[in-house]
Amino acid sequence: MRKLKLSTKSLSLCLLVFSFCVASVKAQVNPTGQQYNGQTIRPLTTAVSFLQIGPDARIGGMGEAGVAVPNDVNAQHWNAAKYAFSKDKFGVSVNYSPWLNGLGLGLNDIYLAYLSGYYKLTSLDAISFSLTYFSMGEMDITNYEGKVVFEDVRPHEFALDAGYSRRLTENFSMGVTGRFIYSNLTTVSGVSTTTNDLRPGLAGAADVSLFYQRELAAKRAYKNIFGAGLTVSNIGNKISYSEDMDKDFLPANFRLGLAYTTYIDKFNKLTFAFDVNKLLVPSTPIYKNDTITNSDGTTRVKKVVDRADAMIEAKDPYEVSVIEAIYRSWLDAPGGMKEELDEFILNVGLEYTYNDLFSLRCGYFNEAKTKGARKYFTFGAGLKYSMVNIDVSYIAVLPVDGLSGTHPLKNTLRIGLTFNINAPDREASIRL
Repeated sequence: MRKLKLSTKSLSLCLLVFSFCVASVKAQVNPTGQQYNGQTIRPLTTAVSFLQIGPDARIGGMGEAGVAVPNDVNAQHWNAAKYAFSKDKFGVSVNYSPWLNGLGLGLNDIYLAYLSGYYKLTSLDAISFSLTYFSMGEMDITNYEGKVVFEDVRPHEFALDAGYSRRLTENFSMGVTGRFIYSNLTTVSGVSTTTNDLRPGLAGAADVSLFYQRELAAKRAYKNIFGAGLTVSNIGNKISYSEDMDKDFLPANFRLGLAYTTYIDKFNKLTFAFDVNKLLVPSTPIYKNDTITNSDGTTRVKKVVDRADAMIEAKDPYEVSVIEAIYRSWLDAPGGMKEELDEFILNVGLEYTYNDLFSLRCGYFNEAKTKGARKYFTFGAGLKYSMVNIDVSYIAVLPVDGLSGTHPLKNTLRIGLTFNINAPDREASIRL
């Protein structure tokens, strides 16, 4: 195990380094304001970015296109409304993802763990839960002279969820999820820096999700199923780690997806999935220096937000409320509509399954070069034995011309175990 050393002077920076490096995960490490082919690099940044990480191996192998993919025990992260269509009475899944292996720093104790499950109350509704835990490894905190003042500090974050989903019609369901978020980036209560007294950040958030699924007429195929899903997630209060620090937005996100499953015959099926998602937080603004006249007639220089080509009046993100940020996020990119469209992330996935026993998966994740440049292929496989599914996925990062840096997701291998317990929900099976 390799430990990091961090000076108390750098603790505030630590909050940004770990929360932004994780997974807004702005893949190629390029600073905001840098130019790429004449365009300014302005990635969106939020607090507790671990909530954006695709936590499970199955959807991770499908390019993280998971909003409308059926029969998903890990649906709490993607679209909790899918649980109302689950065929089994009870399911639970545990997933593990090592993190930042691609940086080459020997950081083998940084990982994401995810536990999720559901229980069908009736054939129409279900309750669900999940726990997402992100460990940032072990580090020592030093003073200005390099002397260790705190040893074996273990920053960590977690989110605990509870959800309810119900089928409102034969083909349509809705889900709501409540979330408690805890972010302890120092693990040393009351650590004092030159300007701040740091403490763990606490927040509450909610998701609202919709899911539509129906069987389509099949002429040549054995059966076809179409699915569509929409999720608005992480809508909650801003979070701060000190009374002296500005409060940051949670990674509120809009995700819309489609899935199409065709049963070639009784034993072979293919699932195609496509998602588009966008952060519902203010775009990174352009700042300029302006001369301000004080009440006594003197002048001073103040940094203010420049409008640029935004489709709505520019504001400093720290002056925007959570609700206002949701609607402003569709119109406030400094580069106008072109930059606004660059903030959408596209996910494509494919899954082949034989006799519900063996699966092969692949996918593609695409983010604009000026918004983080996360571009990678994913590959995965699944094996079912009795009630147990074993899933693995791997990320193959694509080099991006003109951008430097090492991708935090490089060489990431996700592993998952899923248990489908008790007899199938027969009424749901017949309907599907």
